[in-house]
Amino acid sequence: MQPASLSDRLAILADAAKYDASCASSGTDKRTSKRGEKGLGSTTGMGICHAYAPDGRCISLLKILLTNHCVFDCHYCINRKSSNVQRAKFTPQEVVDLTLNFYRRNYIEGLFLSSGIVRSPDHTMEQIVEVARILREEHQFRGYIHLKTIPEADPEIVERAGLYADRVSINVELPTLAGLTRLAPDKNEGRIEGAMEGIKDAIVEARDARKHFKSAPRFAPGGQSTQMIVGADAASDCDIVGRASHLYDRFGLRRVYYSAFSPIPDASAVLPLKRPPLMREHRLYQSDWLMRFYGFSTHEVQQAAGDDGMLPLDIDPKLAWALRFRDRFPVDVNRAPRELLLRVPGLGVRAVKSLLAARRQRTLRLEDVARLTVSIAKLRPFIVTADWRPTLLTDRADLKALVAPPQVQLELFAA
Repeated sequence: MQPASLSDRLAILADAAKYDASCASSGTDKRTSKRGEKGLGSTTGMGICHAYAPDGRCISLLKILLTNHCVFDCHYCINRKSSNVQRAKFTPQEVVDLTLNFYRRNYIEGLFLSSGIVRSPDHTMEQIVEVARILREEHQFRGYIHLKTIPEADPEIVERAGLYADRVSINVELPTLAGLTRLAPDKNEGRIEGAMEGIKDAIVEARDARKHFKSAPRFAPGGQSTQMIVGADAASDCDIVGRASHLYDRFGLRRVYYSAFSPIPDASAVLPLKRPPLMREHRLYQSDWLMRFYGFSTHEVQQAAGDDGMLPLDIDPKLAWALRFRDRFPVDVNRAPRELLLRVPGLGVRAVKSLLAARRQRTLRLEDVARLTVSIAKLRPFIVTADWRPTLLTDRADLKALVAPPQVQLELFAA
């Protein structure tokens, strides 16, 4: 029997939603009163997370499930039908009321809604779409809405979601067909990709229609995204990078999210006993950035991996690639094109843009580059300036230790 209290159900369904990374959530500090009860503005147990809107703004979302009941039995999911968890569900109207109440209190700017599968995929998808319809049509809600869609549902219902949502997402779940077949027997790769294809086509058609008719309806203007679980199966980082590249190219995704597998209570015997290092998830996000913003091809990113297909955990993939292909360096910051500058470890997109602008006015010296970076020491082995040329640094056996001391690994990519 589900809890009768709305707050108890909210606690259960907000907690259950935390496993979905595809709205780029981030935690908040829990603030309580002296006696421990929730005070005004407290986000404890309320399912409030942070995400980025299509225009780049960081916004707060109410992130919940419609229900954690589910007829599927995916081994890695805490809400699978064989799991011994407390169940709860909302009606569409209850989700609408929660969203509006939180919005009016200025806690949130939008809604991220997902759900377990109850009765059937069609029935569940209808309920999800009904929440968005009521918000948009009956309450004229103009906040951000992200809907998690169900690939097994009727395509017409899935496409209706895009008419109300700013962004839609369909999780591919696992990076390989073998992993999906083994760990999510109720899911089908063909259906998942078919649903993603349908959404892509609808987005393209809507954008084309709006070029000719301003009154044409908008369809998921924030695009679509997906999520892959990392470490639940035997897929290597090269497998995951290749799969992500395929999804970006074929379906025009806005984002691929990576979620490190986390052991769950009463876990299936086919699952790993431990979660993978969180640094592995971080390195995959960095590799994703290299493909999306730095001009790296899928093959180049995969070249940064070891013989086992795994990206190194102690250094970022950009530095790993540079150390493997030292013959490409040093790069002359006064002459090199943008694509080569973006391959220099420690130079980010904004730094490269500034370098290109500055060198039109003057010949760059080492101190000019230093003003645009976190640590010029990490750059010196890989660049040439008017007053600097490295001497045999790229041939040094200890170059990795020189440019990547352990205590600053996470800073390298952000430079």
